[in-house]
Amino acid sequence: MPPVVPPFLIGLIAAPLAKRLIKPLVRGVVTTSVGLVMEVKKAAHEAGENIHDLAVEVAADMVAAQIASGDGHRPAEGAASDGEKDEAKSPKIRATAGAAKTQ
Repeated sequence: MPPVVPPFLIGLIAAPLAKRLIKPLVRGVVTTSVGLVMEVKKAAHEAGENIHDLAVEVAADMVAAQIASGDGHRPAEGAASDGEKDEAKSPKIRATAGAAKTQ
């Protein structure tokens, strides 16, 4: 019959070994996870900027197409058209909004 070793003695011997092995492993997992989250956050931010830039370009193209086609209505004197009322409430679109970024 093999000698019986009490379980608490196995725990006393295994605990320091486990600490030495598990601590670097957990540290590596956490470091990798944080790095991965930062990369995903950066990629999502860049994608959002690209979508915003695309929306600005499309809006500028639509305004340019409306101007080129001559769809602008001239209101009677003293009366404001619906377009002028909307322009007073919303900010104007600049064609140079995308060119202002230098990053």
